[in-house]
Amino acid sequence: MSIATSPLPSSAAVSKSPAFSGQTRLLVVAPHPDDETIAAGLLIQQVLAAGGEVRILLLTAGDNNPWPQRWLERRVQIRQVDRQRWGSRRQAELQQALQCLELPSSALQTLGWPDMGVTERLLQPQGTAVPTLASAIGQFRPSLIAMPSLGDRHPDHGAAHVLVRLALAGQPVSPQLFTYMIHGHPPGTDIVEVQGSPAQLAKKLTALSAHQSQMALSGNRMRHLAARPEQYAEVTPVAGLPLSALPWQPSIWLRPWLKLSVASAAGVQTWRWKDAPLRRDGQGFYHLSADSRGTGPRFAKLALDLPSLWIFDHWGWCEL
Repeated sequence: MSIATSPLPSSAAVSKSPAFSGQTRLLVVAPHPDDETIAAGLLIQQVLAAGGEVRILLLTAGDNNPWPQRWLERRVQIRQVDRQRWGSRRQAELQQALQCLELPSSALQTLGWPDMGVTERLLQPQGTAVPTLASAIGQFRPSLIAMPSLGDRHPDHGAAHVLVRLALAGQPVSPQLFTYMIHGHPPGTDIVEVQGSPAQLAKKLTALSAHQSQMALSGNRMRHLAARPEQYAEVTPVAGLPLSALPWQPSIWLRPWLKLSVASAAGVQTWRWKDAPLRRDGQGFYHLSADSRGTGPRFAKLALDLPSLWIFDHWGWCEL
C-alpha cells in the first residue's frame, strides 16, 4: 500500500477526541488489512480502555497488491492462485495485529469483496453492497464509526465511504461518524485528534509491524504515518457549491472517455459524459438535472473509462 500524507491546512481547527465509556461501540471500516491499525490503532485502544466494544469490518483481503507480492515472492506473473495465497497471508497478518491491540478474533467481520473492486460492487445495478453494509451496521449497532474519507484517492476507500453513508440512510438513528485519510490530503475542516500514551503508541507500532507484507516496501512511510496522532474529520453537510453542482470541469478532449455515476439510496445511475443529464451555468459549473438527484445523501463519481496502471482516482467522489 502506498501512503501519501501532508501537513494539516493552517485553517483547520483541531479538537481533542471525545470521552469514551462502557457504552461506546466502535465500528472501524477497513477496506484492506492494515487500514485498521494505521487509521485507528490508538482509537481502538482508548475505546477498549474505557470498557467499550470494538468491531473491525474488513471489506477485502487486500489480495490485489502485486508489487509487494512480486518483491517478496520473487515472481513477475501473479496468477489467481497467487492472489488467493497473498490474501490469506494478509488476513493472517491482520489477526496478529488485532492480537497486539488486544482484540479477540471474534471482533473481526470480513466481507470478502475483491480488492480494487469495491467501486464495482457499489455501482452494480440492483447490487447487494449497500444492504450488506446496512446489515453489518445494524447487527453491531455502533455508536461511533471510523471509516475512510470521501476524498481518499484509493478507489476502495472512497467507495467504502459512500457505501457506509448510503447504508446509514435507512437507519432510524445515525452513529457519530469519524473519517480518516490515508491516500491524499487531510481535509481543511475541523479535525478531531486522538493522542495516545507512549504505551498505546508502542502497542500500535507493534501491531503495524505484524503487517510484514506491507512493511517490506512501504515500512518507513507507514511507520511515519502511524506515529502521528490520529486525525479524523466528522461528517458534516457540504457547504459552498449549489446542491446540484459538480466540482469538475473536465477537458473537452477527455469527455469521450468519461463516465459519470450518481449513487443514492434509490440506486445507481451511470452515463457517458455526453449522455449525462447536465446543464452548465454562467460560471462554468455543471449541474445535474433535478430528476437525476434522488433524495437523501447523493454522491457523484467521475471516471476515465480507459485502461491504466495508475490505481488512484484522479477525480474521485463528491457529495451532492
